[in-house]
Amino acid sequence: MKLICIGRNYAAHIDELKNERPEEPIVFIKPDSSILPKEQDFYIPEFSNDIHYEVEVLIKIKKVGKHIAKEFAYTYYDEVGLGIDFTARDLQSKLKAKGLPWEKAKGFDGAAVVGKWMPKNKYENTDNMEFSLLRNGQNVQIGNTSLMLWKIDELISYVSTYFMLKKGDILFTGTPAGVGKVSPNDYLSGTLEGETMFEINVK
Repeated sequence: MKLICIGRNYAAHIDELKNERPEEPIVFIKPDSSILPKEQDFYIPEFSNDIHYEVEVLIKIKKVGKHIAKEFAYTYYDEVGLGIDFTARDLQSKLKAKGLPWEKAKGFDGAAVVGKWMPKNKYENTDNMEFSLLRNGQNVQIGNTSLMLWKIDELISYVSTYFMLKKGDILFTGTPAGVGKVSPNDYLSGTLEGETMFEINVK
């Protein structure tokens, strides 16, 4: 099982980090060891002073596929979720400046929160789902999948050109604007279409 993540998929988030808008999806991988175990607190790692939250809609792949045509991509998932792509922003900036890979900043232990899964057919349109992240009860990120530069089916098709998708793989579809630093004793919760999908304590 692998975690396939998409970077810079919301225009407002690209602008807030002053990044260049990509011509095609930016793809990176997190190892399965980065998944934060259920009911466990998130501990800020010692190697970073600037861990950022990034809330994202998640898709769970249900069958093997490669070179998937966009028009058939919807048949490759039937569960939708919400999670966090934790990022060591200070470390990521140093690595990017040197032209080095981001894995240490994105794939460390606990860097991926995977909330509960819901059936896709619960939602009228997965390309129009509202989601949010609350930090200590205050909304800090509000997004809608309609604002993705590349929609879910496009991402599945694109990613499968390079990586064979397998049952259980998780696709992180990108984060909207509003990312920010976590601090000890923060309480993070995420909602999808008004329903709480995860709750995390930061230590």
